[in-house]
Amino acid sequence: MKRIIIGLACAMFAPLAFAQTSTTTTEQTTTQPTTTTQTTTTTTASGTVTTYEPRKRIIVREQTGNPIIYVISKPVHYVNKAGREIDEHLIRPGTRVIVHYTGTGETRTVERVEVED
Repeated sequence: MKRIIIGLACAMFAPLAFAQTSTTTTEQTTTQPTTTTQTTTTTTASGTVTTYEPRKRIIVREQTGNPIIYVISKPVHYVNKAGREIDEHLIRPGTRVIVHYTGTGETRTVERVEVED
């Protein structure tokens, strides 16, 4: 029931986020005698890479024209459109990407970079 309510809430607010979509992932760990639930929200944004510093940050200019700075976390997955792993050195200024990240404001942390070209 909680999953349905969370799913409906996300679906209602998704159109308000301009070209961004949100996905909620729920991880449940069971130990005796308590249950812990941790929720992580992953957001996606697409645009063109303007600056890329391997293992540090990536700056992406979104369709609205605003450049957004993302911090690169340790376990970043670089994939092509088919979802296959690619070498991170293929990311260059001018590359069209979809960035999957968590956090907001200056704490946007990249988890996955998908190359659209």
